[in-house]
Amino acid sequence: MAQVHDRYRLAAEVAELASLDERAALASRSRGRSLVEPEDALRTCWQRDRDRIVHSKAFRRLAHKTQVFLAPEGDHYRVRLTHTLEVTQVARTVARALRLNEDLVEAICLGHDLGHTPFGHLGEEVVAEFMPGFRHNLQSVRIVEVLEALNLTWEVRDGIAHHTWSMIMPSTLEGQIARYADRIAYLNHDIDDAVRAGILDEKELPSETLEALGTTHSQRIETMVGDLVGRWQDAGEIGMSAPVFEAMGRTREFLFERVYLGRITTATRDVVGLVVGTLLTHHEGLAAPGAEDPREGAVDYVAGMTDRFALRAFEELAGSRAPAFGALG
Repeated sequence: MAQVHDRYRLAAEVAELASLDERAALASRSRGRSLVEPEDALRTCWQRDRDRIVHSKAFRRLAHKTQVFLAPEGDHYRVRLTHTLEVTQVARTVARALRLNEDLVEAICLGHDLGHTPFGHLGEEVVAEFMPGFRHNLQSVRIVEVLEALNLTWEVRDGIAHHTWSMIMPSTLEGQIARYADRIAYLNHDIDDAVRAGILDEKELPSETLEALGTTHSQRIETMVGDLVGRWQDAGEIGMSAPVFEAMGRTREFLFERVYLGRITTATRDVVGLVVGTLLTHHEGLAAPGAEDPREGAVDYVAGMTDRFALRAFEELAGSRAPAFGALG
């Protein structure tokens, strides 16, 4: 087969330079990869990163990892994969409107949750107790750097590492968009899932949510996305106006009270703790003699499990079925 000339990638890089905002990140000016490798003939570096993430094993496993509801009976509740796709859609919309780099923002969003544990944030709490300092965003980076060795560019790894609000802001504007898009997406789809589950009624949302963001799913997304775009036009930065940002924060507080924490029973916490804790302890014991940190290998393996694989693995160890979570955990 004849070798494809790299004029296709070069044309894409020239198009970025001609069409994007002067503050946008440009593929031709990326800080590069940890391991230098030849450029692709067809794709820019960030298109290539996107494809590497989509073809990774960790990305496929997101289809069977909890977003909020454990072992849901319905077919329409979000999982990590559908959450990731919704984040990506929101972020690409914003990036296109602001003439920033859609390929970079897409790669960051697709990879941002690769490091999430089975059983959502309950699982993450158990892993963090086993190995203090564990955070899903940093595990996402470890997956792409070490466990699957995708050799992604610096900008994508930076955006993945800093997408959570407990971290400093990402270095690129595209990474900052991904950070906001993550919160916009999960707040809205978690409301939608909670209403579907009968946990709350949209009329029960805080007054700040209803008045500042809107009374429907589509209105809330449109308001927050539009506000991000408006802030860029007014102040030239990635951010939100004070009323919308405060309403977003109040909405998040409400969901923690009613959905994320308030509905979780002690029994459910105990089951997740039993399943994940047993697996971590077991695999720590399998570490090779003299291993620098036996917990690290255990965490890498168990944190990468899907919910259903973790349950099967636990049941094989225990010789009996795991206790039930309840229909919605």
